[in-house]
Amino acid sequence: MDKLASRVGARLGAIRDANQLRVLRPPAGVDLSSNDYLGLAADPRVTQALMHAVGREGCGSTGSRLLRGDREAFAAVESRFAAFKGTARALYFSSGYLANLAVLTTLPEQGDLILSDERNHASLIDAIRLSAAGHVVFPHNDLDAVRRQLEKPRASESQAFVVTESLFSMDGDVAPLPELVSLWESHDATLIVDEAHAVGVCGARGTGLVEAMGLEPGACISINTAGKALGAAGAFVAGPAWAIDYLIQRARPFIFSTAPLPAIAAAIEASLDIVSAEPERRRAVADLARDCRARLAAAGLPVSAGSSHIIPIVLGDNDRALAAAEALQAQGFDVRAIRPPSVAAGSARLRISINARLDHGTIIRFVAALARALENVHPWSAVSS
Repeated sequence: MDKLASRVGARLGAIRDANQLRVLRPPAGVDLSSNDYLGLAADPRVTQALMHAVGREGCGSTGSRLLRGDREAFAAVESRFAAFKGTARALYFSSGYLANLAVLTTLPEQGDLILSDERNHASLIDAIRLSAAGHVVFPHNDLDAVRRQLEKPRASESQAFVVTESLFSMDGDVAPLPELVSLWESHDATLIVDEAHAVGVCGARGTGLVEAMGLEPGACISINTAGKALGAAGAFVAGPAWAIDYLIQRARPFIFSTAPLPAIAAAIEASLDIVSAEPERRRAVADLARDCRARLAAAGLPVSAGSSHIIPIVLGDNDRALAAAEALQAQGFDVRAIRPPSVAAGSARLRISINARLDHGTIIRFVAALARALENVHPWSAVSS
């Protein structure tokens, strides 16, 4: 163990020297960093549904879904989510990481090709690396690069998969889903879309960007987390019946994982009720995001183009990002610095996430606080974007 401890110590030292050392810090101050976009995580209707279900179901599921861990509550919430998403079926996993791992290590096989956007989430990247299929990483949202790869000759039995987030978690921009569907249709490929940061927030019914962009629900296989805008936990794979049936039979993260807390299904059902009944929540998020972006631009701060509720302030340098975050935290705003490897080297940033519990007065105070923080950290002219 001494040799391993020495090696790990050296690795930690290198992380510390690069100012990339992470520190666990509980929430404090105004939430501008979480993924609780609709404010449902502490909504009494959601928490009460969970507590009542614990009384009925107990805590642990006691086994995998294929052993004694299955519950009627899982089938009910899967059916409910499939109807919400407009797909034939849905399958529930205990995390989005496991759901992505299941899809990408089960459906693509040896001899297949996976095309992955360079800014995809780590869970997608790790799943692709573990897949038996070959893979190519294409430049961010580069349709021509995808087209060129799809046009290359492949064996007749080879399947192609295009993998993307719909709303990118660190940049707040969106994938060109309609164009990707057109490529899928013309090259017999399969589109896999991670809707983690869009489900609940985007679209007229809040089902995500697949809906918002006018795509048919069956145009892709989607992964949809319940631990962000839905305020609960876990994730659903939504798609055609054949895909769900196959995942149940062959996906190792499903077969060999203890089933989630059964009562969480009731919390998700309560969240879906609220999403359907209270569209004003997502309208508030969109309105606050527009206001924040406009005020940041008016203050001369480097806000990226777009309209989403994820707003990156790219500062480039790790030290600068950390100092700015600490200054904001000292003023009561819970903003965190995002540094490599979560983002590319030289693109350390503040990731601002807008939620429905904020108000315009808070946005005004936050933008003023951010301007002061950045002025003290470094002259704006020297900040790389």
